[in-house]
Amino acid sequence: MKADYQILVVDDDESIRRMLVAVLARDGFQTVAAADGEEGLALFRSQSPDIVLMDIRMPGMSGIEAMRAMLELRPGVAVILMTAYADLETAVQAIKAGVFDFIIKPFDLAEIGLLVDRAYQMREMRREIGYLQSELSENFRFDRILTADPDMRGLCDSVARIAPSNATVVIYGESGVGKELLAASLHYNSPRAQKPFVKVNCGAIPEGLLESEFFGHERGAFTGAVARRTGRFEHADGGTLFLDEIGELPLGLQVKLLRVLQDREFERVGGDRTLHVDVRLVAATHRNLEDMVAAGTFRADLYYRLNVVSLAVPPLRQRPADIALLANHFLRKYTAEHNREIDGFDDHALAVMQRYAWPGNVRELCNAVERAVVMSRDRNIHAEDLPSPIVQSSRPAGASAGPRALKEQVRHFEAAVIAQALDRHQGNRSHAATELGISRRALLYKLHEYEMDAGDCADSVL
Repeated sequence: MKADYQILVVDDDESIRRMLVAVLARDGFQTVAAADGEEGLALFRSQSPDIVLMDIRMPGMSGIEAMRAMLELRPGVAVILMTAYADLETAVQAIKAGVFDFIIKPFDLAEIGLLVDRAYQMREMRREIGYLQSELSENFRFDRILTADPDMRGLCDSVARIAPSNATVVIYGESGVGKELLAASLHYNSPRAQKPFVKVNCGAIPEGLLESEFFGHERGAFTGAVARRTGRFEHADGGTLFLDEIGELPLGLQVKLLRVLQDREFERVGGDRTLHVDVRLVAATHRNLEDMVAAGTFRADLYYRLNVVSLAVPPLRQRPADIALLANHFLRKYTAEHNREIDGFDDHALAVMQRYAWPGNVRELCNAVERAVVMSRDRNIHAEDLPSPIVQSSRPAGASAGPRALKEQVRHFEAAVIAQALDRHQGNRSHAATELGISRRALLYKLHEYEMDAGDCADSVL
């Protein structure tokens, strides 16, 4: 609120001081005033104003000198300078020194109001970003990752040690195990936490658009490039770039990625200006990159450049202690989201979930629990509330015979393949259908038949 903001007015002209104080107070701001640079600097130290409106030409300490001293004390403060001298040199000095903006006397009060309001909005935005960043850092604390598995706890300890460094990291694991969550934890527990965390799924972007997606393009670089576009590397400058499914990168782009990793520079598509960036790279893949190097589908030099630190996330089927823990977490989440009153899972439902192999890992478990919450008829989740492939595949050997048992196994396998294809394409049904070699209509029929949710359950826990 504006009433929480204080503005310091510094001007040796008393009439201007009084006028500005009155106008700013009318707009809802707190105000304090000083008659020269020395008094203004003293009030700045004692009052800690959010915005400073200050004349440049004053007896004794000038506005430029006072501004430099203020910015040394608090680099983020917004200083607006006023001058009756519209000379370019003064403006350049002010900009170099870090001024928020400057205005030429005589000025319109409406113009002053707009400048102050813009400074206020900028401060509010920074405060909101700071709040969101602290919330994100809190959410990605390592002690908040839900796991009862010793190997997973060891993995979290490794991530905690790696996070403060700038080391490039490759995270290996099946689709749905939570690789993105680990990448986010690396970022939000690092010195780069206040900078962007930018995500790219290399398998979800058409090959012809990947270079532009990474590096941006200039206007007219190709048909349809009607304006300059900033790429993901520029967006991530100072922060972390997460390249999911890096094993899907075509060989031509692997060469260009290697150059960025080595030299920290690139050119936009269609451009000739070299851009420099400071980006930490975290990659993830469900493939074995070493095998891909041996097969000639992944460059050895890029592999060694990426593989400074490697982390392997175990699949959910190897972490049986986590199944009930995560299921109950998702139950609490979705009962609140869907406004349902459900006490928990009955013993049979828990046993079914424990026996299931979870080929889609944590993401599949998340979707299964949401479906169960929606389908439940009373205050408990029963086995029949879970998706049918989970129930059928978890039946003990011998529970059904002959052709029916084989049919159920085929159904389970087909459902798992479809789930993994949807994961790889971020829930895009058309792309998944193309990969599977079936029509989109056939895929929709299968989703309905297997009672599958094609939506993507965000990696919120491991």
